[in-house]
Amino acid sequence: MKRIVIADDHEVIRSGLRAIVETRPDWIVAGEASNGEQAVALALETRSDVLIVDYLMPLMNGLEVSRRLKSLHSRTEVLILTMHENEELLTEAILAGVRGFLFKSDARNHLISAIEALLEGKPYFTSALLEKLLHDYKSNKDNKSNILLTPREQSVVQLIAEGHTNRSIGAVLRLSVKTVETHRASAMRKLGLSSTAALVRYAIRKKLVSP
Repeated sequence: MKRIVIADDHEVIRSGLRAIVETRPDWIVAGEASNGEQAVALALETRSDVLIVDYLMPLMNGLEVSRRLKSLHSRTEVLILTMHENEELLTEAILAGVRGFLFKSDARNHLISAIEALLEGKPYFTSALLEKLLHDYKSNKDNKSNILLTPREQSVVQLIAEGHTNRSIGAVLRLSVKTVETHRASAMRKLGLSSTAALVRYAIRKKLVSP
């Protein structure tokens, strides 16, 4: 029996994903999480084979969840779901070692195939995602002004936009307050921003958080 954990902050979406997963008699939903910290804890506790996680999760986004699991030597494969066609997100997902990536709109038709691929140790990206990734790679290669934050900087920016203090961000990401401040300053310097309000607007524009 293969164990699947579902993580999304919307109960309706979790229920829909559960219904799809449970069409397979040899799979079981081992748990559900509503934020990134819960997702990591459940994946470890249940020793899940696959974690389905929404990218835009409270406390810890999908990429940070994947990095945390890898740092703990978890064998859980991560399948990230997202509503947004974000070129930085696609690139960073691959760099973070994520082997499965779907648009939420594709879940009904492709979720089973994606999980099957991950269980077999194979990556799974829908053709639309691959085409977009290739297109964005070519565009970014010719666009020297394109600014990419590091994965850690993105996580810090997301948490700032969610209203967290440097201290609470440090607790969530297990970083010192000084390190959080360094990432925050680096992100603002790269983006040419001088205020927290501007950083929050950037996070909303890049869909790191919901407005």
